[in-house]
Amino acid sequence: MDYKEETIAAIATPIGVGGIGIIKISGNNAENIVRKIFRSKQPIKSFDSFRLCLGYIIDPKSKLPLDEVLLSIMRAPFSYTREDVVEINSHSGHTVLSNILQIILRAGARLAKPGEFTLRAFLNGRIDLTQAEAIIDLINAKSDMSVRLAASQLAGGLGTRTEQIRGALIEILARIEASIDFPDEESTVITRSDIAGQINRKILKPIKGLIGAYSQRKIWHEGVSVAIVGRVNVGKSSILNRFLQEERAIVTPIPGTTRDILEGMVNIEGLPLRLIDTAGIRKVKGKVEKKGVDLTRTQLTLADLILLVIDRSRPLNQHDLNLLSEVDKKTAIVVINKIDLPARLSEKRINSTFKHLPKISVSALTGEGFKNLNKAVFTKVMDKKIGVSPTSIVPNLRHKTALNKAATFSENASTNIMNGFPLETVAADLSWAKDALDEITGNKISEEILDNIFSRFCLGK
Repeated sequence: MDYKEETIAAIATPIGVGGIGIIKISGNNAENIVRKIFRSKQPIKSFDSFRLCLGYIIDPKSKLPLDEVLLSIMRAPFSYTREDVVEINSHSGHTVLSNILQIILRAGARLAKPGEFTLRAFLNGRIDLTQAEAIIDLINAKSDMSVRLAASQLAGGLGTRTEQIRGALIEILARIEASIDFPDEESTVITRSDIAGQINRKILKPIKGLIGAYSQRKIWHEGVSVAIVGRVNVGKSSILNRFLQEERAIVTPIPGTTRDILEGMVNIEGLPLRLIDTAGIRKVKGKVEKKGVDLTRTQLTLADLILLVIDRSRPLNQHDLNLLSEVDKKTAIVVINKIDLPARLSEKRINSTFKHLPKISVSALTGEGFKNLNKAVFTKVMDKKIGVSPTSIVPNLRHKTALNKAATFSENASTNIMNGFPLETVAADLSWAKDALDEITGNKISEEILDNIFSRFCLGK
């Protein structure tokens, strides 16, 4: 059945106890459905668009009111989906929302699939595919910057930039095709070096700029990965808990308590950090501990930043030195923990062993030194320049893949036209580049990709 013939409904707010719950209905039959189940407190002949109406949801079977609600209708095309949309604001709670939804479904709607409201907004031309993806990024944002980036994309930043590149590509392609079709006309004669220069300047350069911005997505949407490593009982889990201000990790004096990878998100001066507490390095006594240590060593190679934790209340041992030899010195900060206890590790030994590395002394127990540690982490990330320069356009992996294809075809076109290849070959390369750009905004997209994108949305969005 054509989606335009179906009216969909779903609960749009999280299930749970709360003040307000919202149910959304979208489709040509939305108003007819609510007329069957809604009784206004004041008699009305018609619903005014974008105006709240107070009344009751009535169970058609019992004829009894189920809840007092505020109802609004947004008539097409001035709605989220460009269809008739009805929103019912009821009291929250699983039972009341579920009962209202069941009444709506019995009255002629069907349950919406995840992301189907946004899918209809895309199919009806209200938003492009980059804007649809920005909505889920906005919902899942983990930092102020990721919110700003998603909002910029929702406002059309990436889509507009892609269309600008596509427009320049079409203009160049049109000139080549005119030269192919009318080779004898003076107005259609082209200079191969001129066309190659335009491809490089108007297409390849901006595409590569967008590809280069991709690295920022991982930082702002997923967070800078910070691995907390050290030998057993140096206080790694306590440091994680202190960062998070909660007891995420179990802390005991028993060596080897942490055998798996624990994670938590924290923001430092707007920078999202994904903290990773790892198993302590020591001589393992079983398969489980070995697995934990293996995971720790994997994190040493994958992390953007490493906090190498040293226990000041104990002398250095070979495990400390082995870890020092394994970490990337460019991404490491040495954290001297347990400064609240008597020192058994001298400043001279610390400075000689960990020279050329930033060193911060802290107490995970009292919190002393953590302001300095926060500042050191922020400075290290900014100095390392892990893709944190400000930009308003950041593509995701799907966009990057399409941009890479467009860049490859454009490079082929530029090279081939300079090497004397037939113009038909150059035109084919540029046509394929245009198809790749069309994948980004959804001008040309497969049903499989659409299903993959919108399946990540929640119900009611």
